[in-house]
Amino acid sequence: MKLEKALYQKSYLYFIVFFLMALVGFWFTYFTRILDQENYRMHTHGLTLILWSLMLIVQPYLIRTKRFSLHRKVGYFSYLLVPLLLFTTLDLLKYKMQGFSSLRTMDYFFIALVVNSLIAFVLLYGLAIYFKSKPTVHARYMIATALTMVTPITDRITHIYFPSFVPYLPTIEGNPIAPVVGFVLVDILLLILCCWDWISHKRWNVFPLIFLILLTYHYSVMNFHAFTFWQNFCQWFVQL
Repeated sequence: MKLEKALYQKSYLYFIVFFLMALVGFWFTYFTRILDQENYRMHTHGLTLILWSLMLIVQPYLIRTKRFSLHRKVGYFSYLLVPLLLFTTLDLLKYKMQGFSSLRTMDYFFIALVVNSLIAFVLLYGLAIYFKSKPTVHARYMIATALTMVTPITDRITHIYFPSFVPYLPTIEGNPIAPVVGFVLVDILLLILCCWDWISHKRWNVFPLIFLILLTYHYSVMNFHAFTFWQNFCQWFVQL
């Protein structure tokens, strides 16, 4: 099957699976404890991510059913939703870091995991909007925004459902790094998409760039904790 046919006809199904995986990952840590959350920020952050996931399901379905006008109107909602998503995520991160007089290696790691995923998300979303007049390119970048959200899901699935696998994960200062599972899955998927896009359409200017953006993000999470510039940034962020 040609890649573009798979994207236009079935991508909404892929995002339904993605959303169901998110429900599985967060079922015990959020949905079954929804009234026990320590702060409203968990809810505002969760709501924006749920809305983004639902939009990723709705938008390709509207294209598949040729409701292009409604697709554009829903797309305008993303201009409001994306800033809210960024704000609620950073606000929750800032809340979790409040009161820290000094930061440790794992704090630098965690800030990179969150902040740099947002940077990757904004880059991919920005490219999707920039190419909105080219539907085939726009769709590829918009689909890729979900790939920045994989690790919160795979982290929880790994720890909750496959705890025996955790001791085999790479570590930083003895701490197992579960995001590696999500990183590897995303990188493998992108390599497949790069090859599929080339074989189907001789296109070599979208998924390789997406792969580079996300590979840079993955590198930053695993290594920035050791860099002085990142430590200084994290100290500044926490003291805001």
